[in-house]
Amino acid sequence: MGGDNTIDILRQALTLSPDNLPLRRHLAETLLSQGRGDLAEAEYREAMTLAPDDVNLKVGLANAFLHQNKHSHALVILEDVVRRIDAPAKAFITYARLLYQAGDVAEAVKQYHRGVEVDPATADKEFADRLGIRETSSYVEPDDDDTSDDIVEGRVRQSWQGEDDTSEIELERPTLKFGDVGGMDSVKDEIRMKIIHPLNHPELYKAYGKAIGGGILLYGPPGCGKTHLARATAGEIKAGFLAVGINDVLEMWIGNSERNLHAVFEQARDNAPCVLFFDEVDALAASRSDMRGSAGRQLINQFLAELDGFGKRNDGVLILAATNAPWHLDSAFRRPGRFDRILFVPPPDQPARASILRLLCRDKPVKDVDFDQLAKKTDNLSGADLKSVVDTAVEAKLREAMKAGELKPITTKDLLTAASAIKPSTREWFATARNYALYSNQGGIYDDILKYLKI
Repeated sequence: MGGDNTIDILRQALTLSPDNLPLRRHLAETLLSQGRGDLAEAEYREAMTLAPDDVNLKVGLANAFLHQNKHSHALVILEDVVRRIDAPAKAFITYARLLYQAGDVAEAVKQYHRGVEVDPATADKEFADRLGIRETSSYVEPDDDDTSDDIVEGRVRQSWQGEDDTSEIELERPTLKFGDVGGMDSVKDEIRMKIIHPLNHPELYKAYGKAIGGGILLYGPPGCGKTHLARATAGEIKAGFLAVGINDVLEMWIGNSERNLHAVFEQARDNAPCVLFFDEVDALAASRSDMRGSAGRQLINQFLAELDGFGKRNDGVLILAATNAPWHLDSAFRRPGRFDRILFVPPPDQPARASILRLLCRDKPVKDVDFDQLAKKTDNLSGADLKSVVDTAVEAKLREAMKAGELKPITTKDLLTAASAIKPSTREWFATARNYALYSNQGGIYDDILKYLKI
């Protein structure tokens, strides 16, 4: 009864102050502690309308899903949360439990270690035993004023555990070019000016004392072609292409992540001209003010040093990075000579959607498809959403063809039917981006978002 009284009191308080985030969070946590996962889910969702990027609310919502055995829902949230540099320890531990239940023990072990590294108090011996972990020694971050020889020796000794050699990332030679990428004409023009023209006209840039290199940061909702565009950039200039993901850099032992990052830049320098592409760069370059420990700050300092050349020139190393959350990026990365071009990659407009759909249907059996009509009916869909439209239409047509025993071409009607079942995946991103563009738009960095939203 006492618990019910508490919930009633909290609900009454919220009727008077519906936008009180701490109060709503407390109600959600209270409901969750009583095992009322469905009611907790509703309150966490309501709280996230007030703070859509609050990492602790996301973890709370994932736990509410877990209480209802909605494991796939929880996984989707936690997969996003654990990529963030400010992810709480409980996110990694909960993620590890879900992975273990799904049978991915190796990844569960990795995520468990990451959680314990963030907060050793989250260690769970029973769960560690199930994972096959025997914690004979564990890493503990020393206090800043703790300089005892034993601890310093321990850090050095444990920082290099694991593989002694850093394996190289596969160097690609893309044949993809800008003509294979629908739309994004203004973004392509910026990349030509910053990356392609300097390589094609080096003597002109040299005469003006302009180094060949530098960085471009692409940001926008997921699925809008940032990675595709980066690969096409390498194809345009017949350069090597190194696609760097967070798993290629981040390791749990201190010093290893910095070493991996340096090795990536060295590989790019050795293969110049080379496009070095960092996907989800916010996971490697998050704001240092958001970090609790020193390990993340050391990695960011290393990243900044590599961008500046680290005692070597980066001529011919062309750096592109993509992020869905530019507001998490440390401001130091936006200084001249680093990511000094920040380009918004929006969902494709109507002509771009028609172009993308043509490209997606290029090698498929189609008949009298009106791509312009399709483009009008697919407003707000990302490039990835458009691919889902085509894939859905193809699957439906395959079923027809197998029943009829003959090839059935894809028509405009087939694609329109598929499009009606696809919801734009960009809406949630713009809900978050709108808040940052309105209230955290220092220097007008997010003016392109406001322009796109017509605010």
